[in-house]
Order: sequence, then C-alpha cells, then structure tokens
Amino acid sequence: MNIHELPTPCYVIDEKKLKENLEILAGVRDRTECRILLAQKAFSCFYEYPRIADYLDGTTASGLYEARLGYEEMGEPFGLETHVFAPAFKAAEFEEIAGICDHVIFNSAAQLEKFLPICRKNGVGVGLRINPECSTQGDHAIYDPCAPGSRLGVTLENFPEHLAGELSGLHFHTLCEQNSDDLETTLAAVEEKFGKYLELPNIEWLNMGGGHHITRPDYDIARLERCILHIKETYGVQVYLEPGEAIALNAGYLVTEVMDIVKNGISTLVLDASAACHMPDVLEMPYRPPLKDSGKPGEKAYTYRLSSCTCLAGDVIGDYSFDHEIHVGDKLYFQDMAIYSMVKNNTFNGMALPAIAVMEEDGNCKVIREFGYEDFKGRLA
Repeated sequence: MNIHELPTPCYVIDEKKLKENLEILAGVRDRTECRILLAQKAFSCFYEYPRIADYLDGTTASGLYEARLGYEEMGEPFGLETHVFAPAFKAAEFEEIAGICDHVIFNSAAQLEKFLPICRKNGVGVGLRINPECSTQGDHAIYDPCAPGSRLGVTLENFPEHLAGELSGLHFHTLCEQNSDDLETTLAAVEEKFGKYLELPNIEWLNMGGGHHITRPDYDIARLERCILHIKETYGVQVYLEPGEAIALNAGYLVTEVMDIVKNGISTLVLDASAACHMPDVLEMPYRPPLKDSGKPGEKAYTYRLSSCTCLAGDVIGDYSFDHEIHVGDKLYFQDMAIYSMVKNNTFNGMALPAIAVMEEDGNCKVIREFGYEDFKGRLA
C-alpha cells in the first residue's frame, strides 16, 4: 500500500532516509575507528535493528528494559555491544544488567562502590559519568546536564580518587541537538579537568555520549572527526559516540486524519493524533513539528490551528497555513516523527496508540504493529 492508505494515526519509518543516516554514521566510524552505539531512548523500533546492526556497533540503554531490548534484538543475535547508564540502578535488577551488558556506567561513587563486586564477577567494563561543568546549551537548563546543581555526572571536586583504578572508562553526555563546535568546547573542559584520569593505564575508553546531530545537513563532520582522532592519539583510548536522534533524524512521519473543524476566532482542525499523547516533545520542549505542504501562519492562503480530540485544552500542535482549504477526512503528514515519539507516547484520555508502519525504499508501506484496547487496559489495574 502507499502512505495515503495507512490507518490513522500511524507512525511511518522511512527506510530510505534511515539508511542514508546510517551510511553517514558508518563513514565517521570507518574513518576514525571510533565505535557508534544507538541510544535507544530516542529510537527503539527493534524491527529496524537488523538494518542498524549492519552499520553500528551496538546499543546503549538507560536501564534494564532498554538494556534487555538492545541485548536481545541486536547484541546477542549480531554479536554487538550493549552499554547502560542510569542515574541509579536498582539492586534487584543489577545482576541481570551485569549479565547482559558489556559496559555499565555509574553516575556516582556510591553507586560504583555498591555494585563493583557484581561487575567484577561478571567481567563487565566499569565506567563513571563525569560532569565537566561546561554548559553549551544557552537557556535550555532542562536539557543541560552541566547546569548548576545538576544530578548527572561527577564533578572534578567529587571525583572518587580511591576508585580511579577500578575504572575502564569515562563517560560524558552534555549535548542536545548540537554541532561539533560545542563538542570541541566541551572536550577542552574534559581534558583540562579530567585529562589526568584519561592517562591512567587502566582507562581504555572515553564515551562522548549523545546529542551529536551528525546527520543534519549543516553538521561539521570534519570537526567531529578531528575531535575523535585527537582523543585517540593523545590518550590511546577507544572513543564511543552514542547518538539517538542522528540515527533516525527526518526518517519518520505521523499520518493523521482531520476529524472535525471548529471555528472560534480561528479554524481549528481536530485530529486523531495528539501532541500530548503521540508527540509529547511538542508540549515539553516546546517544539513545532514540520508538516508536509504547510507554511507558517498567514504565509499561505488558509491558516488553521491543529489540535486533538483529547480533553486537554492545551493539546495544541501549532498554527499552520496551506495553499488550499482543509476538509474533514483529509490526511496530514507530520515529519521527523521517528525520534522521541514511539518511545514517549501514552494513552492519556484512552487515546489509541498509533500503528507503526515502514516505508520501504521503493515507497511501498506496510504496517508492522497495531495497538488496541488491550494495550490500553494492560497498563492499568
């Protein structure tokens, strides 16, 4: 079927664009001999893991469930790596985590000391997240792990000297949708504050985290590669990157149907897709998702407010304009909907979860998962 025949609402993964992104990432990996991991917090559609496994080195996780998914769907079947970081690990889960992960990264000295014996027993690589106290995100404190008072990462003042010999690597993650100039700035702070630890004979790797928008058209890949090679040549360590968005950037759509049109000072399209339920970043960041064949308010002949059929008054996606009048039954196509959509959606108000489809490289679409009442009920008791 083609994309216009899909049920709505429906996420659609564009496999041609996904492949293009993966080829860019594989080029960085091949030229620098770094290792690149899929950060599953942004994109966890494991249907595509066999494709991703052809280009990357494994997955990174934020806890047990993501670690299991990465291990079961990419790590074990393809012999690739499984990494995990969490601000804190539950004792009841840690034996399982240590049994399936190659590297476990801790957020504090206390957590490292608590679980170190289990890591030793399982032969797991042990890392510590550091905080270089170098903010590069302006006023976006909600996404800034280096903001004052941040709970994420150990500052130089609090670095556990007595545990330095137990580490196999260091990890930092300070970027969000940023270019490599911000990485370069951050690396200077990392070297200034933590360079002496990178020189320890037991340190085998440095993980530069995620937030690298490598597949964005204006991204400075040459600068990124210089940063990677500098670290490898200066300290003799392996370098890891763990992008999430870059892997599926602009590689997905959300198809929705116009259910009604309400007029009250502005014409509002009531959709069967929801910002609150199906693209939460619209309300959390906030974020105005691109919409196919649309413009800014007033730019084109017909301007509408796009909203949903939930009861939340603020469940508004934004104001968009079109060259032609919109009618009930029309379908709209939001773009860049592969990332932070399927992994963050919810069933507030009893809203149905969107189906998931893939668009193959020839344009043919097929539904790979549909959800129903039992998926809603199964989350409740």
